[in-house]
Amino acid sequence: MFLVKLHLVDATFELFRAYYSRPEEHGPDGRPVNAVRGLIESMLSLLREPDVTYIAAATDHVIESWRNDVYPSYKSSVGMDPQLLVQFDDAERALRALGITTWAMVEDEADDGIASAVTRFGSDPRVGQVVICSVDKDLAQCVRGERVVLRDRMRTITYDEAGVIAKFGVAPESISDYLALVGDSSDGYPGLPGWGSKSAAAVLAKFRHLEQIPASPLEWDVPLRNAVRLAATLQQQSADAFLFKRLATLNVDAAISGDLDSLAWRGVLREEFIGLCDELGFDRIRERVHRWA
Repeated sequence: MFLVKLHLVDATFELFRAYYSRPEEHGPDGRPVNAVRGLIESMLSLLREPDVTYIAAATDHVIESWRNDVYPSYKSSVGMDPQLLVQFDDAERALRALGITTWAMVEDEADDGIASAVTRFGSDPRVGQVVICSVDKDLAQCVRGERVVLRDRMRTITYDEAGVIAKFGVAPESISDYLALVGDSSDGYPGLPGWGSKSAAAVLAKFRHLEQIPASPLEWDVPLRNAVRLAATLQQQSADAFLFKRLATLNVDAAISGDLDSLAWRGVLREEFIGLCDELGFDRIRERVHRWA
């Protein structure tokens, strides 16, 4: 049986990276387009790689998600540069014109869409490997052995399960517990006072999950000088810890469409892509297309 390699793209990250790494640019009608151009160029580069035959992307069509209802301080569109925010719709149009199945997430986040795709397609016997194209540490919880890996395209580093352990000090199954303790500033929750990456990794490497950490530090048998203080903080703020874990845990049952066959990349949609390029003022970018549908 021919095994396929499925690439799942965190398109929100790609859009942010493009926006902050490229000079300001506007289309013929004055709308900002630099992030969309950067996204298109990045995706065309990815699609040129010979093993990219099955691909899908997820976006945060609405920045807010169910997590904002659970924790009002969670990241939101408040304070986001409006010049970036206004480009999300065109970015999704561009992805679809490129022939990439695109999940525009509303209730959930892009990460949830990717996690759901890993669950839905990762066990398909036709899939040899799932490659998650993102640097978001939340997605490290999806890594499984060498079958589901996390790829940092900018630094050309791929993290399999051993790589996640080397980077964070914990296995993928403990990533949400780890983030609950250390916090995630990009998502807007602080973690627990005193808990840092080293202490969280040391404790979770042994006990794996918050629920399994003994209340008494005498039972930890972990070489931490401040174990008593850390244990007290965890006991006193356990409600916060479990709330943060809920925020960090990806939903593997988010609403995504399609089956594996629908994710096969068959080329760029000529009419849609050329029309979009004309609309946004991308005169030369169409010359980079190597395969039309």
